[in-house]
Amino acid sequence: MFRNALEPWHLLILVAVVVLIFGSKRLPDMARALGKSMRILKSETKAMKDDGASNEPRPESEPAPGPRTVSDAPGDTATARTAPTDSPTGHGD
Repeated sequence: MFRNALEPWHLLILVAVVVLIFGSKRLPDMARALGKSMRILKSETKAMKDDGASNEPRPESEPAPGPRTVSDAPGDTATARTAPTDSPTGHGD
């Protein structure tokens, strides 16, 4: 049914009809606007892909341990004090 649907002379007739409908003066402006729209679409899709890549869950490192506190009795927060850490303090010991 559609074996010879798109032959070269079909394209020539299509181009002639487009020129007759829109006129030869408006065609360059329309082509320019189409190109601009395509560039905008391309940049927006790229931005969406970049946003999607940055929104992926990143593997989180283990949180740094805070200062340890030692209490005299379990549940006694009034007398809690800071315990010395195992890290070097930078003093020349």
